[in-house]
Amino acid sequence: MKKGLLIILSGPSGVGKNCVRQEIMKDNKLNLVYSISMTTREKRDREVDGKDYYFVSDEEFEKNIKAGNFLEWANFVGHKYGTPKDRVEELRNQGKNVFLEIEINGARQVMESVKDDRVISIFLMPPSFKALENRIRKRQTESEEVIQERLQKGLKEMTMTDNYDHIVINDKITNAAQEIVDLIKAKLKKR
Repeated sequence: MKKGLLIILSGPSGVGKNCVRQEIMKDNKLNLVYSISMTTREKRDREVDGKDYYFVSDEEFEKNIKAGNFLEWANFVGHKYGTPKDRVEELRNQGKNVFLEIEINGARQVMESVKDDRVISIFLMPPSFKALENRIRKRQTESEEVIQERLQKGLKEMTMTDNYDHIVINDKITNAAQEIVDLIKAKLKKR
């Protein structure tokens, strides 16, 4: 059995990674499995523990760091996020294509540590900075201070796309998702 792909999708906060990923995951032919990240941030209203994230305490997260159980992890606007390494490798060894939706520093850690030809990295870009700001504000889940942190970080991240295999503009969710599906299919054909 061939080892599955590792698909990395990242981009600034508010760009629509989650919505695009959900659209991509509808394509059953791709044999995709979403890698659920662990986080110390509070659960938002529509989120489900164990489906969107594993919501854990700071103490639990630290235990996982000490055990070396993260493919990547980072602090982001006061909270920690990480990808459980053992689960990702288990799924890839089963031939499943594992989809990571992670921020840019985490993506860099993964790209530096996973050195095989079954990795594809995609940076999701907003059509404009104003569109990004509108998307973040529309969520109405954060204070103005956090919004400004996310915007400043997003502005910086949009200049750091050189390490990615592909850049996709999220002007419309279905268009961005289809472009990424096509990139994944092309990578699968090369195997």
